[in-house]
Amino acid sequence: MQPVMIPVPAAARQPARWQALWRDALRDPVELLEGLGLPGLAARVSASAQAQFPLRVPRGYAARMRRGDANDPLLRQVLPLDDEDRLVPGFSLDAVGDGAAKGGTGVIHKYDGRALLIATGSCAIHCRYCFRRHFPYAEETAASGGWGSAVDYLRADPSIHEVILSGGDPLSLSTSKLAELTDALRALPQITRLRLHTRLPIVLPERIDAEFLDWIGALPWPTVMVVHANHAHEIDTAVREACGALRQRGVHLLNQAVLMRGVNDDADALVALSEALFASGVLPYYLHLLDRVRGTAHFEVPEAEALTLRDAIHARLPGYLVPRLVREIPGEPGKTAA
Repeated sequence: MQPVMIPVPAAARQPARWQALWRDALRDPVELLEGLGLPGLAARVSASAQAQFPLRVPRGYAARMRRGDANDPLLRQVLPLDDEDRLVPGFSLDAVGDGAAKGGTGVIHKYDGRALLIATGSCAIHCRYCFRRHFPYAEETAASGGWGSAVDYLRADPSIHEVILSGGDPLSLSTSKLAELTDALRALPQITRLRLHTRLPIVLPERIDAEFLDWIGALPWPTVMVVHANHAHEIDTAVREACGALRQRGVHLLNQAVLMRGVNDDADALVALSEALFASGVLPYYLHLLDRVRGTAHFEVPEAEALTLRDAIHARLPGYLVPRLVREIPGEPGKTAA
């Protein structure tokens, strides 16, 4: 297959601030499909899915898609198809129990010793399988009010020693906004570790700029970044360079992926993903069974098939390159091994 010929704007070909590339993201499914030579696939785009959870794709990410391939694994992750309109029993608006675990504003406190901050509702890319696609971000973002409510919650519970930034995507915030939080966290002696869950180093690697690297490299705690790649084709030279720069600043890099029908549900794809991650300095961490969120049933891989795939990649890779196959069950004290 030839690579996609979607025009990459001049801003992406020249040194540019990541915000400009963010603003120039593709938002029209027809434009995306025409650029891929797939205009006929527009008939399957769901107007209701697009209205509820609109397409958003950085042009650099779209450029990694294969022209003329309606089953491209990257395209499948972002295109709002009519499959999303099916109501399937067992698929709900809050599949992971976030609502029942709310702490302070924008704080999710499910697990002992650690709390997750919903830093923002913004993302550089809208993934169709997102388990928080129905989350009430307008009322629940930790960055609102200068992080005050979230930091107060952490201060009041000295058992919390790890802070996890999630979203949305925390790296969609400016570096100065992230620094507001970490400046406040320095005053909390119980905090010993910071973790960031982000897709931006994969979909918009330009976000890892000098300002960000200076900030993260100066943090006083061990810092873990869990990136999110589901397929080896997502990892290109720019992604590898971003990961390398993070590692040079002492950041520990892990990857979590979601097992999805038509994206990575074969052993060859999963092996290639682990190899590509390790070549970029990232360790495979989790392979999630799909969170059963409304609109995502067409991505689900049955657990029995998932277990067979896990065994197949275990036979082909050293143990440290085999991600843990897990699911999230509301109310459990951690991720549950499948």
